[in-house]
Amino acid sequence: MAEQFEQINPPARLLMGPGPINADPRVLRAMSAQLLGQYDPAMTHYMNETMALYRQVFKTDNQWTLLIDGTSRAGIEAVLVSLIEPGDKVLIPIFGRFGHLLNEIAIRCGADVHTIETEWGTVFTPEQIEEAIIKVQPKLLAIVQGDTSTTMLQPLEELGAICRRHDVLFYSDATASIGGNPFETDAWGLDAVSVGLQKCLGGPSGSAPVTLSARYVEEVRKRHHIEAGIRDGHHVDGKGAMIRSNYFDMPMILDYWGEERLNHHTEATSMLYCARECARILMQEGLELSIARHQLQGSAMARGLAAMNLELFGDQAHKMNNVVGVYIPDGVAGEAVRTAMLMDFGIEIGTSFGPLKGKIWRIGTMGYNARKDAVLVTLAALESVLRRMGHKFTAGAGVDAAMAVYGGQ
Repeated sequence: MAEQFEQINPPARLLMGPGPINADPRVLRAMSAQLLGQYDPAMTHYMNETMALYRQVFKTDNQWTLLIDGTSRAGIEAVLVSLIEPGDKVLIPIFGRFGHLLNEIAIRCGADVHTIETEWGTVFTPEQIEEAIIKVQPKLLAIVQGDTSTTMLQPLEELGAICRRHDVLFYSDATASIGGNPFETDAWGLDAVSVGLQKCLGGPSGSAPVTLSARYVEEVRKRHHIEAGIRDGHHVDGKGAMIRSNYFDMPMILDYWGEERLNHHTEATSMLYCARECARILMQEGLELSIARHQLQGSAMARGLAAMNLELFGDQAHKMNNVVGVYIPDGVAGEAVRTAMLMDFGIEIGTSFGPLKGKIWRIGTMGYNARKDAVLVTLAALESVLRRMGHKFTAGAGVDAAMAVYGGQ
């Protein structure tokens, strides 16, 4: 007999880790809308609206601003596998876990990968990156802007000009940072950017917005291929080597999102609605106001944690607005604290990876959860748990310090 299950009814959780976060209720409502055929005029209209909205999110005029169906990692892979041919030199500066991810994906693409690394909790100077570019002479510079594993925000403002001077393509993953920290695709000279929805954009994981410069598109179109089953007489393949992934073949995806609507995959309709609503909500608030909100809530959380006799992790001058790392105090069992927060208060905070595993907690204030009430409730719950576990601090100090940031509001 087949086993029977109850309908899904998740426990109430306040997700205050490094992502994912609680989705905005408006996003969840948008996802519940009825499906459309992929070539219905209403569907293609929503696709065009989504492209227009994400041009505003990315601060770009790029025509090719669209969605890759899949998590944020799908966006990374589509950008890299479509561009990199075996033997291409790629430079990847690594300052946390997700730099290592870019490295692994580039290796899988057959790249000749060169890396530079800095201690977790620090970032690179433009001079360090330019020195490496001069030495390696890569086809591509690939770098993460905000790495939640370290909570650090890598400055990108000067890197585009450096890449142009040395004829290097410039790609960044901004999944963890966009919407809560400044990001300017065109002004900073980026050729490709990919992101996800589950951080400051206030949605669930499952769609990866990307934006691509004309220079990037010109390069990948050299490898343009059209499946035999949909080829017409006027279609001509590029002369370059076929891209090794069909699903992540960017030129074919561009054909699908372009005016011809040449069939590639069946668009994930509910995630299109979701991504569109994430961008619509962000632009309704205003990009600068969203960044300011994340900065305020992140500052309140960091000040509250410091007031609880907790040491903040990393170079605070280069910390993301939307997540803070804090050392687990001596004599306190880090996982026991996380378990008590989750099971007693319904609040999730994050652990970390690699060299920081078991050393820090990561606490996020992002997207729908970048709110005063979420910050204060999290601080109050953490105070209760830490006090019962013997950590010494002035009672109420965390909430009071956060309230001071809000100006007593």
